[in-house]
Amino acid sequence: MPLIPQLESKFGRFAIPNLVQIIAAFQLLVLFMVMVMSPEGAAAYLQFLELNPIRVMHGEVWRLVTHVFIPGNFSLIWALIGAMFMMWIGRGLESAWGAFRVNLYIIGWMVAVTVGALLFHWPASGMFLFQTLLFAFASLYPNEEIYIYFILPIKMKWVAALTAGMTAFLVMRESSLLFPVLVGHLNFFIAFGPAFLSERARMAQIASRRGKFESAQLPQGTFFHQCSVCKKTELDDAQLEFRVLDSGDEICSTCRAKRT
Repeated sequence: MPLIPQLESKFGRFAIPNLVQIIAAFQLLVLFMVMVMSPEGAAAYLQFLELNPIRVMHGEVWRLVTHVFIPGNFSLIWALIGAMFMMWIGRGLESAWGAFRVNLYIIGWMVAVTVGALLFHWPASGMFLFQTLLFAFASLYPNEEIYIYFILPIKMKWVAALTAGMTAFLVMRESSLLFPVLVGHLNFFIAFGPAFLSERARMAQIASRRGKFESAQLPQGTFFHQCSVCKKTELDDAQLEFRVLDSGDEICSTCRAKRT
């Protein structure tokens, strides 16, 4: 029995339903609190929530969780749109996977970025969580459409491709972000990488077989039909038509006409 179904059968009852939606709601709450605070108070509050490795080592363990609640955008309109989009993604993932696997996916992300932050002081950006959820949704629902600016329809696979391209451009501009980005998407690679590689290998095998079949040449003089009367084949006359007699023998159209 695979590992994940085993874990789900044992610990599935502890899964938190609608976890992605809960995270999105907390991000909106943090945004609201930041907006009503003074700039100094907002800065201190965000520092209180962020994943600071030194503070964690001094016992402030809540930071291992609270950094997830820091919104990726502090513009109210874009934060609301992002939260609604994130909730929509969460509903889709939970519909496809169930609550336990969504929890496991998010916990996997938190473990990866926490280890990276504690050991190498890499940034644990909440944007990476949003991206890894987006990539998972696009992998499960590649042809699902959304409307950019509520007007332009675009499929999720292209949204994910555009997001991946922008992230790659960011890494090219600042190479130090390469490993943080890879670690921030490690849960996606683990969840979808094996199936992707297996599918690519299967497609390569199919392409190889098709290429061999198309490149294979029959020996010269090979024929598929031969008249049992005159012994002519389709190689002798391409206009001949062949029919199978009740006896199982083939007869060409010329000999059949003579019989009639």
